[in-house]
Amino acid sequence: MSDKSLMRREIEEIPAAVERLLTAGAVPRVARAVVARDPAYFITVARGSSDHACTFFKYAAELVLGRVAASVGPSVASVYAAPLRLEGAVALSVSQSGGSPDIVEMTRAARAGGALTLALTNTPASPLAEAAAEVVDICAGPERSVAATKSFVTSALAALWLVAEVAQDAALLAAIHALPETLARAVEADWSAAAEAMDAGGSLYVLGRGPGWAMASEAALKFKECCQTHAEAYSSAEVLHGPVSIVGRGFPVLALACGDAAEAGVADMADRLAGQGAQVFATTALAQAAHVLKAPRTGHGLTDPLALIVAFYAMAEAVARARGLDPDAPPHLRKVTQTV
Repeated sequence: MSDKSLMRREIEEIPAAVERLLTAGAVPRVARAVVARDPAYFITVARGSSDHACTFFKYAAELVLGRVAASVGPSVASVYAAPLRLEGAVALSVSQSGGSPDIVEMTRAARAGGALTLALTNTPASPLAEAAAEVVDICAGPERSVAATKSFVTSALAALWLVAEVAQDAALLAAIHALPETLARAVEADWSAAAEAMDAGGSLYVLGRGPGWAMASEAALKFKECCQTHAEAYSSAEVLHGPVSIVGRGFPVLALACGDAAEAGVADMADRLAGQGAQVFATTALAQAAHVLKAPRTGHGLTDPLALIVAFYAMAEAVARARGLDPDAPPHLRKVTQTV
């Protein structure tokens, strides 16, 4: 394939999509509704990549707002029809298409249970948008590749921006508004050394911690979707609880480290696995034995993960093409997944 894939083109569109989101007024408006509710806790409703955006939101809400955020399985409403008591909660539902019946049904159930319901979607005229009390158009624009890239980034950013607006966190807001330029550099990050190691076609691990673990989960999914490679995501602490036992010589590991309080721990784990003979690539200069991958830093630990996932997407697309795969059309998958 000599021409650019749709996935690559859409990765290159991420900075512009982020700029569109940042110039829209929906997130500050919805943040005012959240402040008025003063929630005791949040719940999230999503699947696939959107659920990884919710995991990212979970850490942001807990670290910045001091409010617990928990994922609720959509089947609680769509299959089991179990009512939930959600007075005092905010429910965040995330779906690119806004059309999956179980996400819509859980959103309706959350609203009936007393929660303030928010929808992040790339399709504002969708059943999910109709079900929620407040809607944010994530402004990704048309996304034709099956693999979600720009819609994931704008979903995750919208969720983070919501937290920053609720908290009125000046440092985080400044880092968010500076993202388009940083993400443009992330698209061009040279991760070719890691790409070669990840092209072996066997199993691999992606590690992270806190908000970075959310991105590790997204990266592992994209390895499966686009590269036909079995990948598992672990917290750099959780990997010690069993999974570390199969890491031996040549085992590929990608460690996504952000500029936050967990960076040193991720670097230490990367070096430990490298000491076991693994091929470890880490996005931190603190690593000594692991190979260091350069990725643009954003000046804030909660926006760094967004730059990391953009750089990763570019690498994953290259790995897929190197293996002779079409990253735009993974086997057995469709762009819109509808589950009940």
